[in-house]
This record gives sequence, structure tokens and C-alpha cells, in this order.
Amino acid sequence: MKNKQNIIIIGMPGSGKTTFGQALAQRLGRKFYDADDVIVAQEGKTIPELFAVSEDCFRDAEVRASKALAAKEGTVVACGGGVIKRSENIEIFKQTGIVFFLDRSPDDIVSDVDVSTRPLLKDGKKKVYDLYDERISLYRQAADYHIANDRTIEEVLDDFEALIENI
Repeated sequence: MKNKQNIIIIGMPGSGKTTFGQALAQRLGRKFYDADDVIVAQEGKTIPELFAVSEDCFRDAEVRASKALAAKEGTVVACGGGVIKRSENIEIFKQTGIVFFLDRSPDDIVSDVDVSTRPLLKDGKKKVYDLYDERISLYRQAADYHIANDRTIEEVLDDFEALIENI
């Protein structure tokens, strides 16, 4: 993989995108960005504030952040779980990066994620299963590579590294 290409991580809320993104960036000596943090910085509003206006308001901000992140070189980006809801985000990211789908089962997500802190999951655990069913095909379609988050952090990071070395 070219060092200038970005590593884009997509997946469900609670799938480990930020955790793995930070660890991977550290391993590879790259800068890490959490797309949600970039949205907050660019928009001057929190994610819940943007959602309070409307989901479209948040998704518009997400497109702007996607463009800003795709303009960077050699970074690792953890996207928000719904980034795949607008195909233009994936098109933007694929211009300068490789998209990895970090797949974690809904059972594992609900067993250790505090759903009350996630805007789209505040409706409870059933919402996780509904979102997974609704989005799984979009994640698979958007991804260049699929990585299962069903082992230790080290093992999953090794999978990332092995794929990246062979790109």
C-alpha cells in the first residue's frame, strides 16, 4: 500500500473503529482522525446538536468532513457508523484511500457498548440489531476489505497489517 493512501475504517457503532484506528495508526506511524471529532471541530456543534436539527443536517456535515479527511495523505480515519448511508461519502474516500469494513457481531456490540451514549442507539439494544440488518449490505458493498472483529485486539491488528502490506 502506498504511504500516501488513507486507511478508512467503516462499521457499526461500537464495532471498534476508533480503538483499532488509533492502535493501527500508532503501529504504522500515521496520523489518526475520528470523523466525528472532525465534524464537531468543523461545525462547531456536537453530534447530538446536529442530530437535534435533523439527521440530514448531520449527514450533510458528515459529507463535508469526508471531503476534508479525504484531502489528507497517509492517515487512518475512523468513520461514523452511518457514513455508508450516503454513497458519496464512500466515493469521496475511495479517491484517496482504501476502505476497510470492521465487522463486529451485534451480539458482541450490545454486550459491551453503552448504548445510551450513542445517538442512534439510544432507543435500546434492539436498535443495534435493526441497524446491523439495515446496514450490513451497505458496509459490504462499500468496503475494499472485510475484517472480522471477533478476536483479540492484537490479532485483528495483525489482520489489518497483513492486508495493508499486500495492497
